[in-house]
Amino acid sequence: MILHFHQLTLSDREAVQAVTLNAGRRNCNYTFANLVGWQFWYYTEVCVLDDAVVLRYTHEGERAYMVCTAKDISKELLEALLDDSQGNLVLIGLEDDQITQLSTVNCQLSTKIEPIRNQYDYIYRRTDLANLHGSHLNAKRNHIHRFRAEHPDFEYRPLTPELFDECRRLTEIWQEEREFSETIDAEHRVMETIFTNWEALGMIGGSIFVDGKMVAFTYGAAVTNDTIDICVEKADRRIEGAFAIINQQFAEHLPEKFVYLNREEDMGIPGLRQAKLSYHPEILLTYNVVHITKND
Repeated sequence: MILHFHQLTLSDREAVQAVTLNAGRRNCNYTFANLVGWQFWYYTEVCVLDDAVVLRYTHEGERAYMVCTAKDISKELLEALLDDSQGNLVLIGLEDDQITQLSTVNCQLSTKIEPIRNQYDYIYRRTDLANLHGSHLNAKRNHIHRFRAEHPDFEYRPLTPELFDECRRLTEIWQEEREFSETIDAEHRVMETIFTNWEALGMIGGSIFVDGKMVAFTYGAAVTNDTIDICVEKADRRIEGAFAIINQQFAEHLPEKFVYLNREEDMGIPGLRQAKLSYHPEILLTYNVVHITKND
């Protein structure tokens, strides 16, 4: 087997999602909108096989691969990956069950496994975020009640292209509290790519308005048939409860086919980790990096 890669483009959506939507892998890195949005950053290339999507990334001179498949990674595919990487294979984003399976494929390999806790995805039941039932979510309900009491006339609006300028305005407010960084600049570029290709990427979004001004917005896209990936969530921190209300309202308004919401990783940021854990995820999706070389 020889892997033939090409630069990922919007035209790959149908072929890629024919695999990813049905593979049952809820890793946010398989969301097609993320793949297209961040293509410029990782120089993402793709090879679509009958039952697998292989992604090849190059960032800061380093090359790595991701494999999305409903089946086990076969010995033949692993050998092809080793050949393409010239015997120094770095597989990223592997879940724990894939690590177990991979060890049985070829015993003639040397592997080094590195769990990356900062990249674990937080996955929640949609109904849990929409209803906030249970004593463990008392604090979240209190934020919602306080927001509703202070802003009884707030509006939830589906996010549509005519609201994108409001999203840009709110993003500028959100960025005022942060120092400029390459990552923030890259996120802005990703957002513009998403807005430009909104319909073609199958995006779904929502927003909160208070007194005629947007105070929060979010958007995402399907990563599997039953899971939506929340790509962006921004709110005006001066409005207490703005993050809590957009989180709850978006979950409430989503189509029922989405059983789960993937709210992505915490990037090792303590406050973000605490916030994501406080919603009590149903699944903390593991993320491992595996370095594979052939034994002499």
